[in-house]
Amino acid sequence: MTLISYIKSHTQLPENSIKNTVELLNEDATIPFISRYRKERTGNLDEVQIGNIVKYKEQFEALEKRKVAILKAIEEQDALTPELKEKIEAAQDLTTLEDLYLPFKKSRKTKAETARKNGLEPLAKIIMSQNANDVESIAFKYVKDEITSVEDALEGARHIIAEWINERTDIRNNIRHQLERFAMISTKVVKAKAEEENAQKFRDYFDWEESLNKIPSHRLLAILRAESEGFIKTKITIDDDKAISKIEDRIIRSNNDCSEQIKIAIQDAYKRLLLPSLSNEALQNAKTKADDSAITVFAKNLKQLLLGSPLGEKRVLAIDPGFRTGCKVVCLDAQGGLLYNETIYPHPPKSDTVGAMKKISSLTEAYQIEAIAIGNGTASRETEAFIRKIRFKNDIQVFVVSEAGASIYSASKIAREEFPNYDVTVRSSVSIGRRLQDPLAELVKIDAKSIGVGQYQHDVDQTKLKKELDVVVESCVNAVGVNLNTASTSLLSYVSGIGPKLAENIVNYRDEHGAFSSRNDIKNVPRLGGKAFEQGAGFLRVKSANNPLDDSAVHPESYAIVEKMAKDARKKVSDLIGNKAELQKIDLNKYVTKTVGLPTLQDIIKELEKPGLDIREQAKVFTFNQNIKTINDLQEGQLLPGIVNNVTNFGAFVDIGIKESGLIHVSNLSDSFVSDVNEHVSLHQQVIVKVLDVDVPRKRIQLKLHK
Repeated sequence: MTLISYIKSHTQLPENSIKNTVELLNEDATIPFISRYRKERTGNLDEVQIGNIVKYKEQFEALEKRKVAILKAIEEQDALTPELKEKIEAAQDLTTLEDLYLPFKKSRKTKAETARKNGLEPLAKIIMSQNANDVESIAFKYVKDEITSVEDALEGARHIIAEWINERTDIRNNIRHQLERFAMISTKVVKAKAEEENAQKFRDYFDWEESLNKIPSHRLLAILRAESEGFIKTKITIDDDKAISKIEDRIIRSNNDCSEQIKIAIQDAYKRLLLPSLSNEALQNAKTKADDSAITVFAKNLKQLLLGSPLGEKRVLAIDPGFRTGCKVVCLDAQGGLLYNETIYPHPPKSDTVGAMKKISSLTEAYQIEAIAIGNGTASRETEAFIRKIRFKNDIQVFVVSEAGASIYSASKIAREEFPNYDVTVRSSVSIGRRLQDPLAELVKIDAKSIGVGQYQHDVDQTKLKKELDVVVESCVNAVGVNLNTASTSLLSYVSGIGPKLAENIVNYRDEHGAFSSRNDIKNVPRLGGKAFEQGAGFLRVKSANNPLDDSAVHPESYAIVEKMAKDARKKVSDLIGNKAELQKIDLNKYVTKTVGLPTLQDIIKELEKPGLDIREQAKVFTFNQNIKTINDLQEGQLLPGIVNNVTNFGAFVDIGIKESGLIHVSNLSDSFVSDVNEHVSLHQQVIVKVLDVDVPRKRIQLKLHK
């Protein structure tokens, strides 16, 4: 099987599209670049389809690499036959491949290997032939040295037979099939730990049983976490008698002494070798599916979070609220630069409300503040209420902003380098303010796992999680575009073709030489060659550049096309930009070439109509119910405004303005069946919810989405 046919069998995409996409990937082109600027070569594939090609390309390459290693290992044992080689080369998945390799990677310490060393393999072959009647008499001939009795001889022979049974691909696949269809996962509490405080959050799973192939991803991950923390033990089971019977049907063809010995060997093979190995494999497969499901949820949430509504370039006063330690206040310019910082104490124990009001009023006037951002952590509601009592001279919008991950950023190397003379509290306030101005630009500085918008993100495959989240961040950054003259190193590092080192070089060059006046200027940045320019230029924006196309998603390689369009229309390029009526007159067929087709030309026209348009909606003010301050204020039947702050496979969590978030279970999202939570709610969506149940001791709030 070739790479192209392998990818095609898994994606059902056109062969030519796959072939051309693979070529581009081999040329180190990125997914955002390919999907945006190489539509003619890919047949207009989107980022998801190209991402699938990348995934199956990597799978195929890993499979081929493993084949080479296995063939070499078997060859070194002088055991590679033409038939075996053909089977290995034809294998289309790692499971089949490892089954073929299983007989050749035995440990030297197995019971079967010990029996072989004691000369019992001929006896095992005689028994497996199922032709002998007096097996004990035959076994007596093998009683010597380490083998002190007939039973020792028969037991050793059975160990060899059990290993042969374990290595049979058809038997392994049959048990796999039974595990896939009928396996149950059950749990039992570890009684010595049952009363521990940390164990109580898992008490639903102290005595649990469920079909392994139907268990929801979040529940399996919760069970596995409970087991890893030592609170429960898990077990995978199927109908043992049925499984053993199926093995017997495949092997036993006589009714004599041999068959009795083989039956014992089958029991041993099943309980000691097959079931432990294959039930663990089944659990790992279920865990992989659960990981994939959880990672998909996290990726969707992260995308929604990164593409959250920005306020834009406005002057912001940001507050990191607190009681005893006070509220940390910073004033930021429209580009997020720190202008001033202060601490106020409007809440107990100091309760300097009057002084705090005067300070906020004077700061908003002095720095011409246009919006106030309040972190949603401790003392958030009290601080918001305090701010809303102030009568400002100008119209100032007040926003409550998620603090998730702000503490991670404030203690990070990036924050220390940017604000070496300020402590973590000031840095945290700056991050809160910048999140309001531009969530994407600020959140890319934080490890995505720390943002807290997933389910069991610390329990899933961390390599796979990081890879998937990096793809999401890269996709979002390039979809929005990056201001070349204001972007941080963190933001620039996600631009197609740039990466961390070139991003650092760009910022250093900008600091030394001043703002870039054109996209072309970045070619002067050390180590930034033609390939990086090709990949990244279209996603970089230069405001107020001499060439207006430098502040658009039109790639520099297409500037000549736009110039020809303008010339043919007897206009300047600047006259075309935003001129929808004039752009609609252009006959795109005139500009089609061997390399540039209608998809690219249509993208160019769309971009010229609204150059540099931010795909994100602008931030909107939201107000919680001011009468609800703690969980004790909640009552069944109340309708409350809220903001979705996490989406999972089992429902959505909603911030209703108190410390505890409420859960809209998937069954309460709609009166009809819900297959995908994201079809009904999205992260940061403003919703109205109905309170269904309040469990104050467990701090759990059940909500229903109110239509």
